[in-house]
Order: sequence, then structure tokens, then C-alpha cells
Amino acid sequence: MSPHPMARIQSPPGGRFGAGVLRLVVVLALAGVAASPGATAADASSSNSATARRTLTLSQAEESALRNQPTLRQAHAQTDAAQGRVEQARSGYLPQAALTGTYQRTSTKPQPRPGINTTTGSTFSTSFPTSSVNYFTFGIQASQLIYDFGQTSGRWDAAIATRDASQMTELTTEQQALLNVRSAYFLARADEDLITVARETLANQEKHLNQIQAFVGAGIRPEIDLAQARTAVSNARVQLVTAVNNQAVASAQLEQAMGLNAHAQYDLADSALSPVAGEDGTLETLVDNALAVRPELATLQRQRRAQELTIAALRGAYGPSLSANGGATEAGLEIDHMVPNWFVGLSLNWNFLQGGLTKGQVHEANANLVALQAQEDNLRLTVRVEVEQAQLGVRAAKETITASHDAVVNARDQLRLAEARYAQGLGSVIELGDAQVAVTAAAAQDVQARFNLSAARAQLMSALGVR
Repeated sequence: MSPHPMARIQSPPGGRFGAGVLRLVVVLALAGVAASPGATAADASSSNSATARRTLTLSQAEESALRNQPTLRQAHAQTDAAQGRVEQARSGYLPQAALTGTYQRTSTKPQPRPGINTTTGSTFSTSFPTSSVNYFTFGIQASQLIYDFGQTSGRWDAAIATRDASQMTELTTEQQALLNVRSAYFLARADEDLITVARETLANQEKHLNQIQAFVGAGIRPEIDLAQARTAVSNARVQLVTAVNNQAVASAQLEQAMGLNAHAQYDLADSALSPVAGEDGTLETLVDNALAVRPELATLQRQRRAQELTIAALRGAYGPSLSANGGATEAGLEIDHMVPNWFVGLSLNWNFLQGGLTKGQVHEANANLVALQAQEDNLRLTVRVEVEQAQLGVRAAKETITASHDAVVNARDQLRLAEARYAQGLGSVIELGDAQVAVTAAAAQDVQARFNLSAARAQLMSALGVR
């Protein structure tokens, strides 16, 4: 049975080593007393700072993104514009009417026209006219399309399908905004945890420095141990500064994802995404679910339908269009003595020779339809890859979390043993430093594992097309 660790230090009853131990105990006691007020003040300052900052949850960040993200307003405006194009296309089916009114001050001298006998020179005068009269004309004309071989109806239906596609694009933009804000939130939250790791590392390194200073002052350890401890403290400070800067950058990215212009001070809640339905199921089931609800696929399907309707409308230009029209006019030299007239009739318009314009338009539209079909097929392949990658990411993260947690426990136990060995004069400063590095690396890896799981679940939700 091994003796108690302190027995190795206290066993020599006197001599130089015993005197050095007594000096070491006094130094460590004074160092501990001196360190306590500073730690208390730091804790109080941290507590006061925490009370002044509000806590931001993941759901609040998501609501902010849906409310303030400019990309969502842009997508909604594009849907509104598509609705306007629906109204424009529908107008061709509705009656068209126009009011006209003209006033002229015109001369009364007759002019020769075709069909009028101009052989007698005295019939028309060539002198500049000097007399003039007022001439008023008011009228209304109306027309109503009767049939145009599906040109107007095809354009109207195509506009409706395009509007529906724009609505699906708006939904895609919303899901992308949620993915961005979730990823930014978890990254910022992980960076906050990494700051905690860096602070704990710095505090531990400073504790080691105080211990080593006492050992060196007591003549138990060489000066090189003190130099190495000071280097470790400096490196820990650099790591803390880097962690704080990374967190500030991540916070700025989170605010951008939330659609915020002003910087706000807040602490992030320890939020995590719940397991996604089917994340442990078969890949084929997840892919089928994604293909059924992904808004990008719905967008392309509606765009393809709009293109088919556009082709039908363009082919309608091969035939004539028939419209009913009518109008009424009043004209006269005096506003209170107008002569009325009216007319009704039918109008047939057939552009049967256009130099191949309609053929070229149909050719272009068919090529665009083939491109949309290919784009849809490519998206189906992409969806499968995205779902598979996200599911594998979730599985790997879940397995890593357990291993990373065990690594933290083992690394801290290793550090505890290294500190005890060094205090007993059995271990080296290199062993102590390696143990501290192992704790820092394991703690950072544990933070990364938890971040990876939440980020992977957010990616899986986006790949499945769910909010």
C-alpha cells in the first residue's frame, strides 16, 4: 500500500529539504490568501455583468430572423410582383374601353383629295387660309376578346403557375434564413463555451505558476520550470483573447442572420435542437419525405408547368383572334351642337406571315422546358446527397459526444494526478503542461461535439424541408 502523498514531504524531520518544505507551505498559504480577494472580485464583476445582459434563446433568434431578415422581405415582394403579372395576364379577358376627346382650331378651306375633280383651277384656292373654326370630337370605344386560340388563357394560367412557384421560392428563402440563424446561433454559443474553456485554462495555468514560483523560491525546482510556466500562462492569455475575438465575430454573424442592424449585448441560452423525426431511420424513408415536401422541388415543378402553358399560348399565335368592338362619337363646331354617331362590329386579326417569329418563340420555350426538367432531376440527386450527409453528420455527432465527454473526464483525472505528482516532486513540468494541454483540448473537443450535433440537426431539418 503506497503512503499518503503528503507523507513523502513531511517524513524528513529536519535538514535542508525539511526547511524548504516549511518555506513552501508558508509561500503557498500566502499565495492562496492573496489570490482569494482577486477571484472574489472577478466573480462579483462577472455576476454584475451577467445581470446587465439579457438572455437570447434560439426561438427568439428565429423569430427575429423571420421578422427582420431582408431576404424574406425581398422574396415576399417578388411574390407580390408575380401576383401583379397574373392580374396583367387576366386583363386580356376583360372588356377594354377608352374615352377620347379632342379640340382643334382648324381652317375651313377645302383641299383636293383623290377622287375629287381638280381639273378646274378655280375650284380650290391656293392662297393661305385666313378663316378658322372650332372643332370638337368626343368618343368612346370598347372591345371584348372572343377567341384567340388559347393565347390569353395560356398566358394567364402560366402567370398563375409562376406566382405559385414564387410562393415556393419564398418558403425556400424562409427555410434558408432559419438554417442560417440556427447555425450562427450554435456557433456563437460554442464560442461562448470556448471562452469558458480558455478562462479555466488561464486560471489553472496561473495557479500552476504560483505553485512553481513557490517551488523555485524554496529551491525545490529549477528556474526553467518557472520560465515554462510563464510561457504557458502567456499562451493561455493569447488563447483567451482569440476565443473572445472569435465569439465577437460569431455574435456579429448571428445578428446579421437575425436581420439586426444594431449591436446588442446578450447571453445565449444553452439551447439545443430536439431530435429530428426519423433521424435514426432508413435513408430511403428520409429521402422520400424530403422529395415530397422540399419547396425547391415544388418551385421547379410549378415553373415547368408555367413553361408548358407558355408554350401552348405561343402556339395559339398560329391562329387568328376574334374580338367584338363598338363605339360612339359626337363631333361638331360648337360644344352645345354636337352630332352623334355610333358603330358595332367584329374584328378578325390573323398574322399568318411573321417571318418565323412564332416558330422561334416556341423553339426557345421548348428548350427552356427541357432545361427546367434537367434542373429538377439534378435537384433530386442533390436532395438525396444533402439528406444522407446530414443524417451521417447527426449519427457521427451523437457518437462523438459520448467519447468527447469521456475524454474530458479522463483528461481532468490525468491533470489531477500530474498536479499531485509535481507537488510531491515526482513529476516534471513537462508532464504537468502536457496534462493541462490535454484538458484544454478535450474540453474544446467536447464543445465542438455538442455544436456539431445541433448544427447537424439543423442541416438535416433543412435537407428534409421542415421548419
